[in-house]
Amino acid sequence: MRQSYKVAVLGGGFAGLVTARELKREGLLVTVFEKADHVGGIWLYNSGVETDLLGLDPNREIVHSSLYRSLRVNLPRQIMGFTDYPFMKKEGGDPRTFPGHEEVLKFLEDFVRDFRLMELIRFGHEVVRVELTDEARHKWVVESRTRETESRWESKEELFEAVVICNGKHTEPKIAEFPGISLMPLEIIESALLNKEIASEI
Repeated sequence: MRQSYKVAVLGGGFAGLVTARELKREGLLVTVFEKADHVGGIWLYNSGVETDLLGLDPNREIVHSSLYRSLRVNLPRQIMGFTDYPFMKKEGGDPRTFPGHEEVLKFLEDFVRDFRLMELIRFGHEVVRVELTDEARHKWVVESRTRETESRWESKEELFEAVVICNGKHTEPKIAEFPGISLMPLEIIESALLNKEIASEI
């Protein structure tokens, strides 16, 4: 495969980072688009809470993190790492087998540093459109936007030979409907939005 083969990776979490590393190892030209200003994906803690806990309001400000402050992993660290880059206990870190989310983020930060991936990542770039424009030559248009000011966005279109989507959970939940649900004396929320201090109150 030629050296000029350009690949776009959408998302800077676990999947996006390891994908970027493997593509870089193959000598491809990799660009990682990350909406946030930091790596980590769902492991990047955000104390904000969405105002619409069903996630149905299209005008809401979307909070991508589902982490709450005291969250710990539900898998032992021994199976969360990569074959050639294990999730090891480090001096000064969380020594537990099931560490807190901060330790996972630190692991990903170390991964980016050790494999020199930072130069591939465009932070603050939200991808709003991906379209195949030339199937015969494998050309994809990736349109991304960055916030210039509070009310002004700048958009840019670029061509890539391949696109790898690693953007994690969806932001448009599917709400089940069944007879009698409106009669239930309960507040219904989307589970991905059960985060932050809300979780500690239940």
